[in-house]
Amino acid sequence: MRMKNARLNSGRWKNAIRLAAAAIVLLMGTMALPGTASAQVAIGISVGFAPPEIPVYEQPICPGDGYIWTPGYWAWDDDDQDYYWVPGTWVLAPEPGFFWTPGWWGWGGTAFIFHEGYWGPHIGFYGGINYGFGYFGRGYEGGRWEGNRFYYNTTVNRVNTTIIHNTYNTTIVNRNETRVSYNGGSGGINERATREEETAARDRHVAMVGAQQEHVQAARSNRELRASENHGRPPIAATARPGSFSGGGVVAARSGGNYNPPANRGPRNDERTNAERNNPRANNPNRPPNATNRTQNSSNRPPNADNRAETYSHSREVPQHSAPQVDANANRKYQQEQDKLIQKQNQEHQKLIQQQERDHQRIDQQRANGAKTQQTEQRHQQQTQQMEQRHTQQQQKMEQRQQPRQAPPPQSEKKPPNEKHP
Repeated sequence: MRMKNARLNSGRWKNAIRLAAAAIVLLMGTMALPGTASAQVAIGISVGFAPPEIPVYEQPICPGDGYIWTPGYWAWDDDDQDYYWVPGTWVLAPEPGFFWTPGWWGWGGTAFIFHEGYWGPHIGFYGGINYGFGYFGRGYEGGRWEGNRFYYNTTVNRVNTTIIHNTYNTTIVNRNETRVSYNGGSGGINERATREEETAARDRHVAMVGAQQEHVQAARSNRELRASENHGRPPIAATARPGSFSGGGVVAARSGGNYNPPANRGPRNDERTNAERNNPRANNPNRPPNATNRTQNSSNRPPNADNRAETYSHSREVPQHSAPQVDANANRKYQQEQDKLIQKQNQEHQKLIQQQERDHQRIDQQRANGAKTQQTEQRHQQQTQQMEQRHTQQQQKMEQRQQPRQAPPPQSEKKPPNEKHP
C-alpha cells in the first residue's frame, strides 16, 4: 500500500513540476513575442506530444433559435494519458451579445499547453486553428448579434430557414485549409494574436456553461472518443445538443484516422492504482468540476446538492439513480425502502425529461426568439437543480432514519479489590 501511495504522489509531483515549468516557459515566451498578450495565458494542462489533426465532419442542423455553434476539439485525460475528442455542438450563449472563443493547444517550449475557451462580447485569439463552420483561424464568420437576437450566416451554418428566419447569406473565402490542431512548435500553425484579439482577451469573460461541462464529461467517459481508439477519426464528431451522443443529430467524422499516440506516454487506466481510479479529478485539471459519478460513494447516494446539482442544465444530463449496495446483514426492510425510493426518484426524473423535451419542441414550433429560449433554458436548469436537491435530501433522511443504533460498549468486569487471582 505504501508503494502504491508513493507511486501516486510521485506522479502528482511530476505533473505539478511539468506544469510549473511549462507555465514559466510559456509566460517568458509571451513576454518576448510581439502580438501575444500575457492575458491570453490560461493554462489548463500540458502534454508532451501533439494532439491529432482536426477531423472533417458535417455540422448537425441548428436545434433552435439562439443556439451558437461551439466547434469540436481534442481534450486531454491525464488519468489515461490520452487525448479524447469533444464533439462540436450547439450551445445557448450565457447572455445576448456573447460569442464563443474556442480553446486551443500551443507549444510552450517544453510541452503543449491548452488554453481554455470562453464566452465574451468579442472573439479572442484561438491559435489560428481552423475549426471550421465560421471558425477559420481568425474571428467568427458564422453569425452576428443584432440587439438580443442572433443572426445566422447560412453559408457556413446548417439552419432550417423555415423555422429560423433571422439569417443572412454572406460568402466566406476560407484560405486556411490546414487541419493542424496546435499553434507553434514543429509543424504547428505560425500565428500570433492581433491587437484586437489581445483586447478581446481582456474583456469580461464567462467560462463554459453547465451544459458544456457535462458535454465534456460525457466525451471523456466514452472510450470510442479516445484518440488511441479512433486514431483521430471519432465516430461521434458532432451532436445537435450537448451531451446527446446517440439518435438523431449525431454525426461521425468523414476523414481522419492516421493518428497513433506514442507507446510510452504514461500509465493506462488498467495500470493505475485503485486510489487513482477512484479519484476522478486526480492529476486531471482538464476535467469539469463537480462532475463526479453518482455511484462512487459507498452508500451510492448523490453528493450534496451544493457540490453537484449546479453543473446540470437539463434533466436528461443527470444519470439515473441506481440502488445502493446494502450489506448482507442489513435490515431487509431498509433495502426494500431504498429500492422503492430509487424507483420513485427515477420516475420523477423521467417525467421531468419528457416535460423539458416537450418545451424544446414547443419552442422550435413557435419559432421563439433568443430571449424566450434563454428563459426556458434557465427554467430547465432551475427545475433540474431543485430535483437533484430534493432527491439528495430524501436519500439523506432515509439514511439517517435507518442508521442502526450503536449498542453501548460492554462493561468490563471488575474484580473485588481484595480478591486474589489464582
